[in-house]
Amino acid sequence: MSVIRSVVTGVGSYLPEQVVTNADLAKIVDTSDEWIVERTGIRQRHKAREDEPTSDLAVAAARRALADAGRSPEDVDLIVVATTTPDMTFPATASIVQRKLGVPVCPAFDVQAVCSGFVYALSVADGFVARGISKCALVIGAEEMTRLMDWSDRSTCVLFGDGAGAVLLEPRQGEGTKADQGLLGFALRCDGNKTDLLYVDGGPATTGSVGHLRMAGNQVFRHAVVNIAEAITAACAASGIEIADVDWFVPHQANQRIIRGVGERLGLDENKVVSTVAEHANTSAASIPLALDAAIQDGRIKRGDMVLIEAMGGGLTWGACAFRL
Repeated sequence: MSVIRSVVTGVGSYLPEQVVTNADLAKIVDTSDEWIVERTGIRQRHKAREDEPTSDLAVAAARRALADAGRSPEDVDLIVVATTTPDMTFPATASIVQRKLGVPVCPAFDVQAVCSGFVYALSVADGFVARGISKCALVIGAEEMTRLMDWSDRSTCVLFGDGAGAVLLEPRQGEGTKADQGLLGFALRCDGNKTDLLYVDGGPATTGSVGHLRMAGNQVFRHAVVNIAEAITAACAASGIEIADVDWFVPHQANQRIIRGVGERLGLDENKVVSTVAEHANTSAASIPLALDAAIQDGRIKRGDMVLIEAMGGGLTWGACAFRL
């Protein structure tokens, strides 16, 4: 059966120049490198400058993805930005990215599913490409999570960092089998009854302020391992693949213990798991494309490989996707 697949033709990422180590954080909050590494696997994170908004990170990543695909901004006909830290309440950060890149008039909007945002955004863009509406879709995950930190709360401020990653999706003819190149299947989930486990205590319609991130870490951890594993199984079924078919697992980079727990639950070979959490910390919607680009750049992930991605974030939202690069 002939089908249109959304193929990842370009990947790019960007990290702000400033690096904040665990030792740096130990100077401002009661923590230590040993404490952070033991509980999370994180050793450092990147922090955007005060004059460097989320859209700047998104644009830098997008330019690299476009160059990787051999495309120009004039080719883009859809922009979807996954972010929970927009430049402004409105317009959408995607609109600002469109202007800064010089992309012609086209649909441009944000998707807000916190750490799951990139998976959600991919599924939205896939709908445009698969229906023939878009021929060159730019999907970006960009976050400045350090803007949401309460720097006196050692349980959260050590976990997050800033960054952006982007992919370009273009249509290709497929045969409707797991051998096809492109996005193969998704599983998206949300349980709004658990909003109190991970949230920001502010917003335009409640406090009129940005607020700070709050998290019940132990409960989020328990939900993450079980729920992510279920979504991965469902995404594999929707893609017509088995876990054994997966060449590379690129999870949301939240916590090394969660990454390890999910991998063990699914029986994944740890040598197939891409982890950048030590260097990037949790960059929310940016974490998957950042890790994907890192593994492509160092030669681990190659064209034709079967890649499995997953994420879980506030909402609680979670989801997974399988694709052949």
